[in-house]
Amino acid sequence: MSTQEILALAGAAALVAAGAFLALAETSLTHLPRSKALALREEGRRGAASLARLLAHRERGLNPVLLLVVVCHLGAATLVSLMVESYLGPVGIAVATLVLAVVIFVCAEAAPKTYALLHTERSALIVAPFVDLLARFPPVRIVTRALIGLSNLVLPGKGRRAGPVVSEEELLALADVAVEADVIEVEERALIRSIIDFGDTVAREVMVPRPDMVTVDAGATVAFTMETVIANGYSRIPVQAEGIDDIVGLVYAKDLMRASREGRTSATVHTLARSARFVPETKRVAELMREMQAEKFHMAIVIDEYGSTAGLVTLEDLIEELVGEIVDEFDVEDPLFEPLPGGDVRVAARMALDELNDLLHLELPEGDWDTVGGLVFNLLGHVPSEGESVALDGLVLRAERVQGRRIGRVRITKPEEPPADVVAS
Repeated sequence: MSTQEILALAGAAALVAAGAFLALAETSLTHLPRSKALALREEGRRGAASLARLLAHRERGLNPVLLLVVVCHLGAATLVSLMVESYLGPVGIAVATLVLAVVIFVCAEAAPKTYALLHTERSALIVAPFVDLLARFPPVRIVTRALIGLSNLVLPGKGRRAGPVVSEEELLALADVAVEADVIEVEERALIRSIIDFGDTVAREVMVPRPDMVTVDAGATVAFTMETVIANGYSRIPVQAEGIDDIVGLVYAKDLMRASREGRTSATVHTLARSARFVPETKRVAELMREMQAEKFHMAIVIDEYGSTAGLVTLEDLIEELVGEIVDEFDVEDPLFEPLPGGDVRVAARMALDELNDLLHLELPEGDWDTVGGLVFNLLGHVPSEGESVALDGLVLRAERVQGRRIGRVRITKPEEPPADVVAS
């Protein structure tokens, strides 16, 4: 065998080895999450900085790798074919192609990719510095971009559009898997769900509605207001001038106590009122919480599009959206959800529809209403009388308690045959 042939064989072997390394890089960089790379960088692992930089724009590293894999395989095939052609002719080329295909599949594809799947983290840390350097090497970068541009001309549209790496549904599914594997607790999974939902929640969905607001007139005395505060267990109460749509401030319990100790029990509460914050009912609660933290206020008056008072929201209401109901010694517990014998459930009309859907695995429709009571109003089209029902998707929603024009509680049941007095929907 001549020196030239030995060099050709050595070159083919080197190209197969390079292809194996690049296949290892392709699989490890494809399957390692960016979050893991960031965690490795925080730990100070060698190669983690290059890895995190690559996974921030994964395609910039993968495209040159894929290009060079093709170059290595074709180069090895060409060298072997030229070497055996002089000995065996066309038959030798066919045999060499078959043998090389087996060698490439086993040594440069299956083995390195399997190793990368079994040891993704280790493999990614090994290949990251080289691939990072390769991706920034000008000739490789220019050729890769040109070929990607050519592929975009062949494909319909404008090439690949970037999208979210992980959707909310995938993140929740991942949390479910983590719960099953005992990696996180059920409560932690519920907190993850609350945080995701928190970003889409608006003030209207968490506020204390207008009918439930406790207010005092601006002309009320300190003594009277103090009695109202004690009776309701609140630390601050809105002050109204000419009705609930004219909120002029908030009065704090500590200011009332100070005035009472100073003997000013007959003074009007208007003199103690502090300025109130007003927010639209469509304001996202995540933004509102940041404002409350930054500007140090705990209560805001929620107004509708016409400037009327829709309700009020407190910092506690926002925190409860994340961690669940917080009941203190002054709260009168009126359960939002109460299972009943026979499979029925009784819920507060103010209960959010999305919460009820999650609890009972239902698909009750959501629209311009946010609560169970709002759904019943919409289905009936009028203020129900106590005990009136409406059917929807095999369920019967019965207004069990009606106070004036307001629904208090709703009973939900699945009857075998809808009763005659039920309004079909």
